[in-house]
Amino acid sequence: MKSLITIITGFILFSSCSTNDPSQEEWTNLFNGKDLSGWIIKTSKHPAGENYNNTVRVENGTLQMAYDEYTDFDGEFTHLFTEEKYSYYKLVVEYRFVGEQVTGGPGWAIRNSGAMIHAQSAASMSVDQPFPTSIEVQYLGGLGNGDRPTGNLCTPGTNVEMYEALFTQHCTNSDSKTYDGDQWVTVETIAHGHEQIWHIIEGDTVITYTHPQLDERDPLYADMLNYYGTKDIFEGHIALQGESSPVEFRSVKLLNLKGCMDPKAKNYKSYYIKEDNSLCKY
Repeated sequence: MKSLITIITGFILFSSCSTNDPSQEEWTNLFNGKDLSGWIIKTSKHPAGENYNNTVRVENGTLQMAYDEYTDFDGEFTHLFTEEKYSYYKLVVEYRFVGEQVTGGPGWAIRNSGAMIHAQSAASMSVDQPFPTSIEVQYLGGLGNGDRPTGNLCTPGTNVEMYEALFTQHCTNSDSKTYDGDQWVTVETIAHGHEQIWHIIEGDTVITYTHPQLDERDPLYADMLNYYGTKDIFEGHIALQGESSPVEFRSVKLLNLKGCMDPKAKNYKSYYIKEDNSLCKY
């Protein structure tokens, strides 16, 4: 009798756990809090996969870009790329700046980091290439002497459209507040492929734009046109930046908005906005 009860109880629990709730959001922790699984390092002047001067590390449950093993900074900009590409999603990152910029770091890079989205892969970058072709969600820290918004837009090798017109300015400030000191800041980025992208700081939308695309003026345009297969950019990797100022990330999580949209499937989600029914499970 005891064995039968155990079997029945186990079946009920299994059935309960395996039932899909279409409205239940399934977030992925891109940073697992333990190691760099799922990520690829690329530092300018060094090959992909090399962790130059132990710049990228995981300590005390945080992902860090650190410069205590540098004697001088000489353009070794670091990007930590996801192995996977994404197109329709919500990305939430918690970051903060700590400590002082390394000697030799450029003035504009003081308390400066970011998340590169729709980015080319680490492997496709040349050895000396400082920044990937991408759309940058810029993360800035206040300097204690005036306004310095975060969540800005920068466009290395790319352009976007704003107000229904091509926007070719490299960096554009958002409407966010300034965050001085070593406080944690939460940034949400919502990407709808090639259609529209939003930057959200602490719950407030601070900038939005449409139609990310390659910049024909960029020296890498021909190479990137071959890489992406089109001038318009629909998807890419996500890369966290190290630009010479120590920065920590305690949470990097993603909600995929692309997937199975057949209500009859076991993995259907009502919040998906882009169909990929090749992923459906029945």
